[in-house]
Amino acid sequence: MKTEFKGVFPALVTPLTANEKLNSRALKSLIEYEIKEGAEGFYIGGATGEGLLLDIPERKKLCEKSIEYIGADKAKIVHITDMNFRNTLKLAKHAQDCGADAISSIAPTYFKYDENEIYEYYKAIAESVDIPLIIYYTAAAGVNISLDLFTRLFKIDNITGVKWTSSNYYEMISLRDKFPEANIFNGPDEMLICGLGAGADGGIGSTYNIIFPLINEVYQSFQNGNIEQAREAQKKADKIIRVILKYSVIPVVKAILEERGFEVGNASFPMVKYTEGQRKQILKDLTKAGFVL
Repeated sequence: MKTEFKGVFPALVTPLTANEKLNSRALKSLIEYEIKEGAEGFYIGGATGEGLLLDIPERKKLCEKSIEYIGADKAKIVHITDMNFRNTLKLAKHAQDCGADAISSIAPTYFKYDENEIYEYYKAIAESVDIPLIIYYTAAAGVNISLDLFTRLFKIDNITGVKWTSSNYYEMISLRDKFPEANIFNGPDEMLICGLGAGADGGIGSTYNIIFPLINEVYQSFQNGNIEQAREAQKKADKIIRVILKYSVIPVVKAILEERGFEVGNASFPMVKYTEGQRKQILKDLTKAGFVL
């Protein structure tokens, strides 16, 4: 099975109420805004979407509402990992039933699984659905997936790609060379141009929620062969991202969206909840770095 997702997809923020339930009205407004900005697809319920921190009913509701609001014309990739593997399979099947274009999963985490166990994990997920599975490869999971293991995984029919949240572009180049039809997305926002240069089809990122025009400029300029313009756009984006990384990414992104009028709420406990004074300082620092509210 081959997928052809291309472009830059926001890793969708999940708007939450004070008791950490989905704010569907705010979700609809946010999705409509990001589509208007030019988003060609969305990554739903991933790290930025706080999927691993939400209970199963809220994750299912997030999946259902996101797919409904995004509509048929844009790509919808749903992250389905849960520490309980039975829940992972339930979320995978639910995403397919809701109309997701693909599902995505990090490798099993915390316990030290060997390559055979990781292979069997992804194989079982892939066999539970009939839509593409995109591996979410991230250092945050504490699991290394070698080129040899990727080679085994990509032989499974509906494992079609990877969200590459790693700065090891040497390995990405090797992966692209070995699997020219694989769907590769760059993960690190601050290095989108590096990922595109290494062969990525596009990017998925947290900060895309608030600096989408800059990120899209990196992508479009690169695609048009204007590498210098892409580099300049990446430099501008990185000045802003550098400030965000001084704080805490998800709470900052949510704070900025709140400043823009989207009722996304705070990040899930125990992530920091910024005071009004702290928000003003963050916005001041971002503005100094070139961010426009």
